[in-house]
Amino acid sequence: MKVGIIGGSGLYRLDGLEHLESIPVTTPFGAPSDDYVRGRLGGREIIFLPRHGRGHRLLPAEINHRANIFGFKLLGVDRVLSVSAVGSLREQLRPRDIVLPDQYYDRTKKAAEHTFFGNGLVAHVAFAEPVCPDLRACLFREIQQALARQGESKTRLHNGGVYVCMEGPAFSTKAESNSYRQLGGDVIGMTSLGEAKLCREAEICYAAIAMVTDYDCWREGEEHVTVAMIIANLAANTALAQDVLARLLAALPETRTCACGTALQNAIVTDRAAIPAATRAALQPIIGRDISG
Repeated sequence: MKVGIIGGSGLYRLDGLEHLESIPVTTPFGAPSDDYVRGRLGGREIIFLPRHGRGHRLLPAEINHRANIFGFKLLGVDRVLSVSAVGSLREQLRPRDIVLPDQYYDRTKKAAEHTFFGNGLVAHVAFAEPVCPDLRACLFREIQQALARQGESKTRLHNGGVYVCMEGPAFSTKAESNSYRQLGGDVIGMTSLGEAKLCREAEICYAAIAMVTDYDCWREGEEHVTVAMIIANLAANTALAQDVLARLLAALPETRTCACGTALQNAIVTDRAAIPAATRAALQPIIGRDISG
């Protein structure tokens, strides 16, 4: 078992990580956000990647999700945990609360960049349940225990929710924020959806830890979201996130029993003989097992 961790705003490194090596990776989709860091945490080997690059150099729309997830696949990762900042679209989801999303609503214009397929190869994976249920259940249990250890209320943790994914980099207008609320959104962010889609295509389990930093801009009388507000609330949750990740890694079972590892089974539509050689070669780490024979 090898676990990948994607750090978002405010989480550019992991305390307690026994650093083994930095790994530059080349992919058919270009460069990942940064070098991957291979190390040990919680007794497990992990691969860590800062989503925005070290020094926070990349806008959400500039993140090369395909390269990031392809790189994890090349490095043998079969589970990915993602940490990100989100705004709240619900009164009961307060700043510094933690949400484990189980659904997404796509407000981006990046469909072509959120798939490995195309260029002569057509595949349609099931995405009705976009988050690995087993990985999310483990997260829920470990975060509950972490909150108890810190003397915090378990009501800060919310199991499930709809993550609205927008492109940014500007935050929402009031009209947008209220429309997302009417559509059933619970939190809003700019990064997690592409990761979830590409992990499913790569047959990698995916689950997100969404850290609420603000009320977006819909809540009357509330200070509108600012970068300073986000960073302050993220800093308050960073220690919790690092504690959770270390203990979760130690608790994860070696083998997977979910369906994530067979997501491409029956998903490839293109006749095997019609797949262009260049596409076949580029996507071999993703499709090799499913086009053999």
